[in-house]
Amino acid sequence: MVHGAEERIANAVSGWTGVVVAPHRFGGTEFKLGRREIGHVHGDYQADIAFPMQVREQLVAQKKAQPHHILPKSGWITFRFREEGDIDRAIELFKLSYDLAREKEGASPA
Repeated sequence: MVHGAEERIANAVSGWTGVVVAPHRFGGTEFKLGRREIGHVHGDYQADIAFPMQVREQLVAQKKAQPHHILPKSGWITFRFREEGDIDRAIELFKLSYDLAREKEGASPA
C-alpha cells in the first residue's frame, strides 16, 4: 500500500481528454473514455487496467503487471502499489490503456 496513490492517479488520469472519473461498482475510482472503462483503482493498494490480450500478455511477460486477480485469463491486469515509484508506473500503464482506447475510437493518442 502506498499512501495517496489513488488520489495522485486520479488527478493525473482525470486530466486526459475525454476521461470521466466515477466511483467503481466494486469500490475505488474508475476511469472511462466514452463507454470504455480503461481501468480503476482500489484505494491506495492496486489498480486494475484493461488491455487487448496481446498487450496484456506482453506486460505480464515483462513483469510490468500481473494477470487480473479475479479474471486471470482476460485482457485485464492487476498492478499492486508497493513503493512510491509504483504510482508513476501505474499512471504509465493507464496512459497506455488510454492511448490504445483512443486509437480504437479513431482518435490520435494524446
